[in-house]
Amino acid sequence: METQLNLIGGLLTGLALLHAGFPRYFNWAAEFAPLSLINRQMMYVHTLFIALLVLLMGLLCLGYAPDLVHTPLGRVVCLGLGVFWLLRLLVQFFGYSATLWRGKRFETTVHVVFSLFWAYLTVVFLAVYWSGRA
Repeated sequence: METQLNLIGGLLTGLALLHAGFPRYFNWAAEFAPLSLINRQMMYVHTLFIALLVLLMGLLCLGYAPDLVHTPLGRVVCLGLGVFWLLRLLVQFFGYSATLWRGKRFETTVHVVFSLFWAYLTVVFLAVYWSGRA
């Protein structure tokens, strides 16, 4: 499981860095122009903190995989991370409209890839937690 957590750590670190390109890719300058200043700034700030949280999760997995697997506190942390990513997986299907991706090759690919990624994160983190319960 430590190997899986190290892999996850690298993937989450990459995902965090990917967030840096969101404003340009999604054309936030134009898209958010009609919004009030507070709403516009909340989008940028919340994205920054989501990226920071994902980066810290990645660094935790890279730096402390043995502790996450072999200590009671580490396994409870994995339970929390497993629940977090399970909720993210559910949001992928129930929080976003299918019209955003259905019938669009690139968007459908992204939807499927990230659905599988959220499921992978959920399974690994919950498996680490449950491995200590046996």
